[in-house]
Amino acid sequence: MKSARSVSSRADRQGAPVRDQQRLRHAYHAAALLRERYDPVTVRSWFKAMNPSLGDAAPAQVLREGEPSEVAREVLAAAKSFACIGWVPVSIEGEGSLAQKTLAS
Repeated sequence: MKSARSVSSRADRQGAPVRDQQRLRHAYHAAALLRERYDPVTVRSWFKAMNPSLGDAAPAQVLREGEPSEVAREVLAAAKSFACIGWVPVSIEGEGSLAQKTLAS
């Protein structure tokens, strides 16, 4: 989603279940928060990756499977944590490459 308007129009479309509207809005809020600091590829990756703040579940999975009003706070807190702490490069012994690892894990 490139703008709040497109999210709003999808969320408000006729016949969309209220829970789906809520999920979409919560996802947009998390994405907007992360987008202030990261590029779109990183934001997409954050939604798909295991997240230690969410019991190693992906934020997209938590939003999809949980009750929106209950999981929104957790997902937004995880997004804020990632925005503040971010990724730190760490060396993987024996491979000579860099991996991305969160400080929170």
